[in-house]
Amino acid sequence: MIGQLQNRTEAGELLAKKLTAFANRPDVLVLGLPRGGVPIAFEIAKALNAPLDICLVRKLGVPGQSELAMGAIASGNVMVINEDVVKWLKIPTDAIDRVVAKEQQELQRRDRAYRGNCPFPDVQHRTIILVDDGIATGSTMRAAIAALRKQQPDQIVVAIPVASSVTCDELRTQVDKIVCLIMPEPLSSISLWYEDFSQTTDEEVRHLLSKAANRPTTASRS
Repeated sequence: MIGQLQNRTEAGELLAKKLTAFANRPDVLVLGLPRGGVPIAFEIAKALNAPLDICLVRKLGVPGQSELAMGAIASGNVMVINEDVVKWLKIPTDAIDRVVAKEQQELQRRDRAYRGNCPFPDVQHRTIILVDDGIATGSTMRAAIAALRKQQPDQIVVAIPVASSVTCDELRTQVDKIVCLIMPEPLSSISLWYEDFSQTTDEEVRHLLSKAANRPTTASRS
């Protein structure tokens, strides 16, 4: 059983060791969820000799409790709502709409900041390794999976350092494989399972994407 992780770099290195079956395959594409998932995805892509890109998703935080997710949105007009949270807190539709509008703006800003004029890669018939730095409610990851499913990849593999076993079990019905290093019960907070969980910056995301783009991979050579 793995204890506390040093940082996202170590998390990526440890996950890569559990994903060696996907190394040196031209169909594999690693997608990190910005921002925290990108440093982990970078290490996985490097170890597997695979290309790296991002899957843009935004959590929809409960008004006044932004850390609590009531859903998520993703590129391609995908929205996932956690109906249990909405009903429990009696969140009105107009309040949800305001949060969606705000996060849609941030989604577009990040798309310009990280990808510029580059289009999203073609994922049809590919094996996608989808990476984040941890999963709490699962709303963000479910939105990412829904967005990708619309583009018909052959396989979706979720790779995460920390998640509850319950959430992993729920997600297994939506993807082909889940690789998770730590499944604590209760989860409490993802940050507790890292020594260093400092925020990943826009600049770091851009730097890692640029560094990965300049590294030859099996896919680029095929």
